[in-house]
Amino acid sequence: MGAALLTVTVDSFPLKTPFVIARGAKTEARVVAVTLTDGRVTGHGECTPYARYGETVETVLLAIAKATDTPGSLESREALAATLPPGAARNALDCAFWDLEAKMAGVSAAMQAGYATLGAVETCFTLSLDTPSAMAGAARAAERHALLKLKLGGDGDAARMAAVREARPDARLVADANEAWTPEMLGALLDAAAAARFELIEQPLPADADEALEGIARSVPVCADESAHVASDIPRLAARYDAVNIKLDKAGGLTEALAMLKAARRADLKIMVGSMVASSLAVAPAFLLAQDADWVDLDGPLLLAEDRDPPAVFDNGLLYPPPAQLWG
Repeated sequence: MGAALLTVTVDSFPLKTPFVIARGAKTEARVVAVTLTDGRVTGHGECTPYARYGETVETVLLAIAKATDTPGSLESREALAATLPPGAARNALDCAFWDLEAKMAGVSAAMQAGYATLGAVETCFTLSLDTPSAMAGAARAAERHALLKLKLGGDGDAARMAAVREARPDARLVADANEAWTPEMLGALLDAAAAARFELIEQPLPADADEALEGIARSVPVCADESAHVASDIPRLAARYDAVNIKLDKAGGLTEALAMLKAARRADLKIMVGSMVASSLAVAPAFLLAQDADWVDLDGPLLLAEDRDPPAVFDNGLLYPPPAQLWG
């Protein structure tokens, strides 16, 4: 097709409560939304700048402007990938292309991605980093959610995991350390996770120090997050991790995320599908990947005080296929 007409907005969604991880706290989701139109139909996409990699709303807007100014880059997903590197800006545009292409063809994005049907998936509900007693209280309050994800921070994590398990003996539990552990902490904290019956620990070590995971026995599987961006990362990760967290904002869109999924399966890695704290528009394309995931972490919209209209549909910890009016 010819170059699509692009519009860009910056949208802010206040959170119900502050969201706290090892690297800091946030009180709103500030996202960049794009639309692409051929004059008949319009595709939508959203991204969240990833501060861990130096992204801000301003850098994302500059990257999108670069795509706009580069002849041919807004003619296809392939041309876009040749113009922009993986990251948030390319994610918003890539997802908008998927939505636009589906509407132009008169079929769903799911069908175009090879999914004949979509079914509801169980998603994690995230507990912000806090004291053990506060996290236990949050776990009890989340009684409608059977799968909880704890944000951890290093010192005190054994007590946090034990407290949440005591508060919710019925729940499935996973945790995300956000690179806050050290190699010296690793063995004892993994043993504490095993004692508390955790299924998975995400990114325990900093991405530039995860070689310490090679060749060690692990009492709980570990999942790459900050260490995993694109499909070409997978062969290196397979010797260090048991699973990989695929996020569209890291991969640069659904196109690369689908390639990551295939590469991870070939490497015998399990799959988590995650997203940033964002609106339902960001979750909708990731829902396709969730069909093939072992763990789904797409609860971002549940943390918002306001969301898109129409929003994604959540009920008792289940996430349902996105409304066609939202995306896809």
